[in-house]
Amino acid sequence: MSDNNLIKIKGLRFKNIRKNSENILKLEKLIKKELKTNITKLIEALLGGAINLNSSDIHIEPKKENTKIRLRLDGMLHGLIDFDKKTYQRMVSRIKLLSGLKINISDKAQDGRFTIKLPQSQIEIRTSALPSEYGESIVMRILNPKNLIEVENLGIREEIRKTFEKEIEQPNGLIVVTGPTGSGKTTTLYAILKKIQTPEIKIVTIEDPIEYHLKGISQTQVNPSKGYDFASGLKAIVRQDPDVILVGEIRDFETAEIALQASLTGHLVLTTLHTNDAAGTIVRLKALGEKAENIGPALNLAIGQRLTRKVCSKCHEFKKASSKELATLKQSLNNIPSKIKIPELNKNLKIPKANPKGCKDCNFTGYKGRIGIFEFFLNDSKIKDLIFRSPSISELKKAAQKQGMVEMRQDGLIKVLRGITTIEEIDRITKK
Repeated sequence: MSDNNLIKIKGLRFKNIRKNSENILKLEKLIKKELKTNITKLIEALLGGAINLNSSDIHIEPKKENTKIRLRLDGMLHGLIDFDKKTYQRMVSRIKLLSGLKINISDKAQDGRFTIKLPQSQIEIRTSALPSEYGESIVMRILNPKNLIEVENLGIREEIRKTFEKEIEQPNGLIVVTGPTGSGKTTTLYAILKKIQTPEIKIVTIEDPIEYHLKGISQTQVNPSKGYDFASGLKAIVRQDPDVILVGEIRDFETAEIALQASLTGHLVLTTLHTNDAAGTIVRLKALGEKAENIGPALNLAIGQRLTRKVCSKCHEFKKASSKELATLKQSLNNIPSKIKIPELNKNLKIPKANPKGCKDCNFTGYKGRIGIFEFFLNDSKIKDLIFRSPSISELKKAAQKQGMVEMRQDGLIKVLRGITTIEEIDRITKK
């Protein structure tokens, strides 16, 4: 690794940054102080502080008069500081140098990466530079290995966990995780790999790009400019005699075809699709050109997911549900399976409410951390028969609900009743 693509933050320096970035207000004060020092220290403080706050992205956005820095915390952007154009130019030059980008090119999009070496860990940063009206917009995505969590911490309800774990331990078949960008699909796939990994099986991944490096797993990255895409990479992987294959995303017919054939010939294939829900998996695969007679036997499980913010454990309150909230809960949860235990939905019901002022522990937002809400579309014999008849998404949903599927919105509202999040959060990410 070249020193040009590496930032080393030493122990005492990182300890000082952590002490002064316990919340977003303290980090703002630290950045203002570091603006008076050199650009290297400023970037160290920005990156170290963002890591300490568990931020997923840093956005540097040039405006007409100044430049704005925003951090994404728990999926939401928060303004950090505005600063002058001169500092912006110096910062962009330094970040582009670190990321291996061409400093003299500012009218084209560029992507790069660099590494931060901390006392106890290394963290990869993916950089995107995009031309904008007043200069280059820079986004640095923080790929923190500590965000790789266990299956048990994803937020999967106990009532479905055994079924889920049974499916991911199958010797063959296709498991698809669906949802928009930023919904936690990669986190779920990596959690599955960590759960099933043993010395007795060979796991190979093809990704775009490799986000986290996993020990004991063969990982490869697509390179379309050299003709190495998901389809060609997947063909090569099958010849490596793997037991489990992770395909970062199915984007076209050729990749879908190879993935389904691999799942039908003794491999467990894990992948993602951009669909709104789990039932949309079948319709999306057919839209790519795949045949129902291949999808039905190959698909084991489709998972739809989103990420919802959790209420802050330090400052949230429980309040009586309003008549409107009670009506929402009754209407949305009237058909959930009886095995799912929820409190009685009456006028005495209390549900969590985020503190609108928040506290220093949650960056004054009322929320801290995120958890998944899920729906599991299990492909059993009845669903397979339906797939052959080219059903609509609504028909597939109805059939899956008869088999016991709980929709994402329902899963979210169950988590409200269990004191994890709020109705406002579930409305924000699931209400149509």
